[in-house]
Amino acid sequence: MTTLKIPVRPQDHVQGSANAPIQLVEYGDYECPYCGDAYSVVKTVQREFGNDLLFAFRNFPLTQVHPRAFPAACAAEAAALQDAFWPMHDTLDENQESLEDDDLVGYAEKCGRDLAQFEQDVASDGVAERIRADFVSGARSGVNGTPTFFVNGQRYDGSWQPDAFLAFLNELRAGRELR
Repeated sequence: MTTLKIPVRPQDHVQGSANAPIQLVEYGDYECPYCGDAYSVVKTVQREFGNDLLFAFRNFPLTQVHPRAFPAACAAEAAALQDAFWPMHDTLDENQESLEDDDLVGYAEKCGRDLAQFEQDVASDGVAERIRADFVSGARSGVNGTPTFFVNGQRYDGSWQPDAFLAFLNELRAGRELR
């Protein structure tokens, strides 16, 4: 199995308990239809596992095939600077067919963000560097497509359809080894 080269760190976008026995890291692309499918699976896993799961999302925009993935990632990171990463993340995943610049500004407005600051941050070098750092960390860990999941530091190459993924995670939570 491939290991996660950079473990979950304080600057990651996380949901759940830092002490959770299951850490799930997703490298995703907001324009990727498979990531859109995985979004609902992750929500199911989060509901099922509650405090037993820490979920971290890292950007991995595949710009050659998804030209709006990088601008969407910039919108998520700009929203994060106003403490709204997760509302923006969810909105982007739920609206993958609408990722034009006007859409992204509209989502920021719906999230109640300062639009002037949002537009400045979207275009900032700091936001672009954050996305590049996520991308490089994924590449170092062998990510070559999206979504890619790591469970407790090990790449998960099994099915991420709800029943199979939940069964795998339940086995892990019960103390069985990763396979």
